[in-house]
Amino acid sequence: MDLKMFQMLEFMNNRLSNIEKNISRIDEKLEFSLSLQRNHLIRIKNGEFIDDSNILMGKPYNDLSPQRAFEIFQNPNLDFLILDVSKADYQSKKKLEGSVKIPLEELATRYPEINSKTTPILVFSEQGLRSIQACELLIKKGFFNLNNVSGGHRFWPSLSEQDIAVI
Repeated sequence: MDLKMFQMLEFMNNRLSNIEKNISRIDEKLEFSLSLQRNHLIRIKNGEFIDDSNILMGKPYNDLSPQRAFEIFQNPNLDFLILDVSKADYQSKKKLEGSVKIPLEELATRYPEINSKTTPILVFSEQGLRSIQACELLIKKGFFNLNNVSGGHRFWPSLSEQDIAVI
């Protein structure tokens, strides 16, 4: 009888532990969801562009066309940061003025170099793939105002056709 009682207590203890873990996961997801909604509301309040899919699908960063990102880049009235996560040895023919260069491989340790979690960030890479990974990593670090520049350096409008051929 004592053995059955002990087994029953052990079973109940395991169930309670699983329930506590599930509640903890739900709390984390809820906190992330609330932070994401707050971020979307702030962007809307500030008149920033948010793609419908970001709101409907709960996507935490924007995908900007190179043309849209270039418009932002050329607007002196907009406050933003340019983050280049290209490989350390990647050399673009045309450096983006004012960009912060942190290779994706170093971003997990160097992200504190990004001064503000609220300033819009345009994230670039060679072809736009590493920048997606960078956005996802930065979201986990508490950044929400992220904009992946689709196509990266290759399709940046200020590059000439000769420069594009070299990349």
